[in-house]
Amino acid sequence: MDRNFKLTIEYDGTDYHGWQRQAFDNTLQAEIEKALAIINRGPTLLLGAGRTDAGVHAFGQVAHFHCDTRLSPLNFQNALNSLLPKDIVIKECSKTHPEFHSRFDAKGKIYQYRIYNTPIPSALFRQYSWHIRKKLDTGAMEEAAEHLLGIHDFAAFQGQGSDVKDTVRHILRAEFTFKKDLVCFEIQGNGFLRYMVRNIVGTLVEIGLGKKNPGDFHEILKSKDRTRAGATAPALGLFLMKVLY
Repeated sequence: MDRNFKLTIEYDGTDYHGWQRQAFDNTLQAEIEKALAIINRGPTLLLGAGRTDAGVHAFGQVAHFHCDTRLSPLNFQNALNSLLPKDIVIKECSKTHPEFHSRFDAKGKIYQYRIYNTPIPSALFRQYSWHIRKKLDTGAMEEAAEHLLGIHDFAAFQGQGSDVKDTVRHILRAEFTFKKDLVCFEIQGNGFLRYMVRNIVGTLVEIGLGKKNPGDFHEILKSKDRTRAGATAPALGLFLMKVLY
C-alpha cells in the first residue's frame, strides 16, 4: 500500500553540510534517507521543504516520502528516532494525501536569527548564536527592519552565484525580541533567496554597530546591489522555525 508520509524535523546543523544530499559530505537528507532505507529495506527518496545551509539549525523543517508499507505514522516516527543520531529528531510523522509535496505546497516560512550581544562569550550558546561583543543599537536595527515589510525585490540580499530568476518576495513580519543578552530577529515570508536572511542580518548588524544608518537599509534594498549590503551573518545563529502550509 503506497502511502505519503509527512515529517516535521528538528535538527542541530552544526556537524552537517546542509540539508541537501551531496556526493561526499554528510547531510541531513542523506542521514534520514539512510534510516528510511533500513526501515523500508530499500532506497527511499526524502524531499524537503527547502534547503538549509551548512551549520543552519531547524525546529520545524518539513519533508515527505512515499513508500509501500503497513507501518503507522507513530511506528515510523519511533523507528526513525531509534536509528537517527541524537542531533536529528522527528518531532511529528503523519500520513498525508498522495499529492502533498513539502516544497511546492509550502506557502511560507519563518526563520529566526539569534545574536548573543555581550562582551563575554557563552560556552552554551556558542554553536547557536552569533557572538557580538560591542553593544548593538537595537532601536536603529528595528527601524531599519521595518523597510523589509511588503513585496520587494530582494536581489541586494541574495547570495552570490544564485541562479534564481525571480528575486521578488513578500515579507509579512520582521521583528526583534530580547531576552537578557540574546537578540532574536524573526522574519516570515512567502519564500527566501539563498543566504537572504543571513545577508539581511549582516546588514542590520552593521546598522546596530553604527557603520550604516537605518535609512541606508531602504536605499540598499532599492539598489538591488549585493555589494552595498553587509557581510553574510554566520550560519550558526540561523534557525528554520516553521514551514507554513
